Amino acid sequence: MKTDIEIAKASSMKPIEEIASRLGLDDKDLYKYGKYIAKLPLHLINDKVVNDKKLVLVTAITPTPAGEGKTTTSIGLTEGLNRIGIKTSVVLREPSLGPVFGIKGGAAGGGYSQVLPMEDINLHFTNDIAAVEKANNLLSSLIDNHIHSRQNSLNLDPRRVVWKRVLDMNERSLRDIVIGLGGRKQGMPRQTGFDIAAASEVMAALCLAEDLEDLKEKFSNILIGYTFDDQPVYAHQLNAQGAMAALMKYAIMPNLVQTIEGNPAIMHGGPFANIAQGTNSLIATKMGLSLSDYVVTEAGFASELGAEKFLNIKCQYGGLFPNASVIVATIRALKYHGGVKAGELSKPNPDAVSEGLQNLEKHVENIRHFNISPVVAINRFVADTEEEVELVKQKCEELDVRCAISDGWAKGGEGTIELAEMVKEEAEKCTTCFDPLYDFSWDVEKKLHTIATKLYGADHVEYTVKAKAQIEQFKKLGLDKLPVCVAKTQKSLSDDVYKLNRPRDFIVKIREFEVAAGAGFLIPIAGTIMRMPGLPAKPSAEKIDVDNEGNISGLF
Repeated sequence: MKTDIEIAKASSMKPIEEIASRLGLDDKDLYKYGKYIAKLPLHLINDKVVNDKKLVLVTAITPTPAGEGKTTTSIGLTEGLNRIGIKTSVVLREPSLGPVFGIKGGAAGGGYSQVLPMEDINLHFTNDIAAVEKANNLLSSLIDNHIHSRQNSLNLDPRRVVWKRVLDMNERSLRDIVIGLGGRKQGMPRQTGFDIAAASEVMAALCLAEDLEDLKEKFSNILIGYTFDDQPVYAHQLNAQGAMAALMKYAIMPNLVQTIEGNPAIMHGGPFANIAQGTNSLIATKMGLSLSDYVVTEAGFASELGAEKFLNIKCQYGGLFPNASVIVATIRALKYHGGVKAGELSKPNPDAVSEGLQNLEKHVENIRHFNISPVVAINRFVADTEEEVELVKQKCEELDVRCAISDGWAKGGEGTIELAEMVKEEAEKCTTCFDPLYDFSWDVEKKLHTIATKLYGADHVEYTVKAKAQIEQFKKLGLDKLPVCVAKTQKSLSDDVYKLNRPRDFIVKIREFEVAAGAGFLIPIAGTIMRMPGLPAKPSAEKIDVDNEGNISGLF
C-alpha cells in the first residue's frame, strides 16, 4: 500500500493557471509562487453572491490522537461533488509545523484525497504562518522596548503584560520563561512565555478580518497588558498596528492549490480548534463562495470545538449561512470510545462499536442544535468489518440521519459520490435554516452555560476566583459582549481527557480567561489545556528526511 507522500509524488499536477481558469480567473488575477501555487487578491471576493452559494461544513466525532480524517473527507467530498457536476472548491486551513513534526505528520489530506503540492503545503507553504509569527513577535519586541528604552511612559506593569511570543512548533519548555536576564542593558526581567502560532491572536485576527485595513484595526485593539493603576493598554498606544499589518501584506491573501483530481483548493490561516477558533479565514471562505457554486470546508476536531466556533463566531461575524454539515466517524474512534485501547483498534469488536455510538449520537444532536441536518460519513479503513459498519448505519437510521461510506482515501472522488449526492440534497433543502446557539449580547456566563450544557453535555459551569474577577473586569472594559472561544481538550466532550464516549453529569471548570480583544473574542481556559503543545515521546519529525536531490520522505 502506497503512503500519502508516495501517492502525492506519483500524481500529475496541472499548472496553477489551469486550476484558476476553472474558477473563471485569468493569469493576471494571480500572484504566483512557482508553477503550482498562487495567491488570490482580495478584490476577487464578491459579497453580493456569497450567500447565494452553498456552504458545507465538515466536522467529526470526538477523535483519537491520530485524527479521523476530516481533511481527507473534505477533499474527497469536493472531488465527489465535482464528479456529479457541481462546481465545488475545498477551503481549508494551512498545516502548522507543530502537528507536522508532532503526532500527525502531513496535514494535507490523505491517500487519493489530497491537496498538492503536498510537501510544499506541509513545510512552510507561502510563509503565511511565518508572517503571523513575525507580526506577533514584533509587538512583543515593541512592548519590551517601551519598558526598557522609553522610560515606560505608559506606566505598563511588567508583571501584567498578557501578550506572549509565539512559535510555529510544539515546544513545552517555552510555556513559562523569564526574559531580560543579564543586567540592565538586557531589558526588564519579567515572566512570560510562548504560545504556538496557531493560537496567536494575530492568527485569529487574520482569520476574522475582512481586508488589510480591517486587520490593521484589529491589531490596534489588541490588549497587551495593564498599567500599575489597573488601566488597559492596547497595541495602538505603541503605534504597532501599521508595522504589524505591513508584515501581513501578502499573508492576508488566500492560497490557491489543487486536489489530486485537479479541482480548486483554497488554503488560508491555521488556528487550532482546541485553543483557538479552528477554522480557515473568513476571507478564504468568501473567496471560495465568490468563485464556486459549493464550498466544502472543515473545522478542527469535533462538533463541540471547531464546528461550534465556526458556527457561533465565524458565521455570525461574517454573515455566513452554512447549508449542510458532514460528521466524520470512524470505526476505530467508535471502538476507542467503547473502551478499546489505542493499540487494539484494528481488531474487530462490534460490542465496542455499539457502546461508542453514544459519542456519534451526541455530535448529531450538536449539529441539530444549529438547525442544520447533518450527514454522517463513515471514513472507511481496511480493518473495518461489514458487521461494524452496519451497526453505524443502523444507529443512523434510528437517529433519522443520513449516512454514507466515504472511501475517498482509497478511491478519491469515485469513493465519495454517494456522500456527495446526500450532501447536495441536504444543502438544497436549506437556504437560511442556520440558527446560531447564542447571541453576542448575552452575558459571559450565559454564553458559556449554553455551550457547556447543550454541546458538551455538562451539568453546569464552575469558575475559579480568578476567572470570576476577570469576568467583572471584562464588564468594566466593555468586553463582556464578545463571543467566547473555549480552550478545551479535544479528547473528550468534557474538559477531562479521561472522560471518553458521552460523559454525563459533569462540571466544566473555567480556571481563567485570556483576551483577544483585537480579534474579537474571549478565551475561557477549561481544565488543564495548554496553548503551547509539547511533542510526543516519538515525534513524527524523527521519520522525516530529505536527500541530496531535495526529495522529502516521512510525511506519511
